[in-house]
Amino acid sequence: MNQLPDIIRDFDRVSPEVVKQAAGFQAAILADVAGRRGTLHARVAPVHERMALAGPAFTVEVRPGDNLMIHAAIAMAKPGDIIIVDGKGDQTAALMGTLMLSACKKLGLGGVVIDGAIRDKLEILDLGFPVFSAGFNPAGPTKFVPGRINHPVSVGGVAVQPGDLIVGDADGVVVVERAKAPAMMALAQKKVADEAARLEAIARGDTASTWLPAALRAAGVLKEGESL
Repeated sequence: MNQLPDIIRDFDRVSPEVVKQAAGFQAAILADVAGRRGTLHARVAPVHERMALAGPAFTVEVRPGDNLMIHAAIAMAKPGDIIIVDGKGDQTAALMGTLMLSACKKLGLGGVVIDGAIRDKLEILDLGFPVFSAGFNPAGPTKFVPGRINHPVSVGGVAVQPGDLIVGDADGVVVVERAKAPAMMALAQKKVADEAARLEAIARGDTASTWLPAALRAAGVLKEGESL
């Protein structure tokens, strides 16, 4: 039986045009139009709230506390790629720090998302490169346990395929399936317009939610004919 290699070098990425469009939307907007799914667990957060990223997923699976395969991923990833690491949520050792992240920036990568710990927080803040992690730990990693590159992974409770669209901002990270991403752009644009119109209405004093009474009746909170 043929077996996939641990390192997959070639895969289809979400297009640069879609990435450019997606970078203009909040992660929350994309999560809503994608069916309110694909958002990583809140433990995976930006090092600084102003950090943002958008790009194709370059997936990495490691054993807890070992970063051998992340080094390999940095050597392989293309400019604009988002290295997204299934670190099993482990926070007992940092998987990345200033040296590795400086290399990522120099190579023109789009950012790093890691379901695990990192270190060198203050230096990363100065680096100006978008990094999302599950936490921080000063302990260093080992570098000898095999893992996999560009296989399907689970990061922050979300399935991620190589080439999927990754978007992150102050609220967290959302993953949109590569094949689904192009269709989401028009939906996202419409949602932005709808929310802008709603904000204008609120500013005029229209704070009532027209859908609320029906929803309360459907939930059994209000009886027919009752109102708040």
